[in-house]
Amino acid sequence: MAINKIGRKRLGSKKREHAITLYFNGTELEKIKTILQSYNLDYRKRGTVGPFLRKLILNKETIKEKRIPDSISNLGYQLNKIGANINQLVKVASYKNLRSPNSNLDREMHKANKLIIELIETINTKD
Repeated sequence: MAINKIGRKRLGSKKREHAITLYFNGTELEKIKTILQSYNLDYRKRGTVGPFLRKLILNKETIKEKRIPDSISNLGYQLNKIGANINQLVKVASYKNLRSPNSNLDREMHKANKLIIELIETINTKD
């Protein structure tokens, strides 16, 4: 004679120990509520949304054709890194006011020209 146990089934090795938290904006939440209503599930009832989403996700077949190839995702990563390097160079150039490679030389030449003009004017006034 089998003994009937009353209460919740023991999960054993199927116990769920890991949690993933999802956040939705207002429109996304309304879409989820609409989907739940199409399955005659009450959104407000506790224990309906989690199991429904779990079954929806785990029973869904993934389509490999829609995946981004690894080479393209790596290309995107490299482009982001290049963009970061360019931004760093622009910040350094802006900080040092080096908009052209010869800007320091131009500044020094301008100062030297002013000094020469002042020297010539000083010599001419002494005569």
